[in-house]
Amino acid sequence: MSPLPLRLLILGAHPDDAEFHAGGLILHYTRAGHVVKLVSATDGGAGHQTLSGPPLTEIRSREARAAAQLVGATAELWPFPDGRLEPSLELRERVIREIRTFRPDLVLTHRTCDYHPDHRAIGQAVQDASYLVTVPSICPDAPILRRDPVVATMNDRFTRPTPMRADVVLDITDDLSAITRLCACHASQFFDWLPFNQQQLDAVPTGEADRLAWLSGQLRGSLRTYADRFRAELIATYGPRQGTAAELAEAFEISEYAAPLDAAARRRLFWFLPEAATP
Repeated sequence: MSPLPLRLLILGAHPDDAEFHAGGLILHYTRAGHVVKLVSATDGGAGHQTLSGPPLTEIRSREARAAAQLVGATAELWPFPDGRLEPSLELRERVIREIRTFRPDLVLTHRTCDYHPDHRAIGQAVQDASYLVTVPSICPDAPILRRDPVVATMNDRFTRPTPMRADVVLDITDDLSAITRLCACHASQFFDWLPFNQQQLDAVPTGEADRLAWLSGQLRGSLRTYADRFRAELIATYGPRQGTAAELAEAFEISEYAAPLDAAARRRLFWFLPEAATP
């Protein structure tokens, strides 16, 4: 592991995307004392069945800050409208300035073949910004980076036009409780909007303990999907015993458009993986 704190930047589309797609990695980084910033490219003002606009944006901003504070990270919402994000020059330049200013070692974002147009838009903007962060004449007000960070995309279930490739896979079975608490900070999403959108609102309990147990079950089902899908990669990383037993997983695909994840970078950025510790 690097003697200096690593810097992890997650550029998601919505305030809860980072915790849902990369909660296990966030926990590894913050527990080790590294610097983590969670960015939502949109204001979150469309994700609810009865609320919208500034009142919802304020709620989602509070939820994002609460989740970040729970693990010692920071959170930021950008003012692009939720549900209307486009891979514009304005968004690309915001991404370039954010990467140059924060100077991350690792950047996470969405794949460009995700179901949600906002996810696709920020994923495309990060892809387009990856090389340009080193070009002095682009966004000259922000000092360039001498080298690209490693950029990776977060797990999803979509297969067209290309299924996700699990270049890095994490066994997060033991982190379900902590990930559940992170996601529960986004109450407007995990207890209101997403159940409503999936026609499960009547199934959400009312008591706090019951709600957490219910959410844990929902997350377990989703994260089990990745463990089953990437079983071969889990076994290659953790060995036959743990890889076969791993119930829950997160996976990341390394972008070709930024710094490569060579052996040295893998050991540094994913120091906690058995494979990463092998010379």
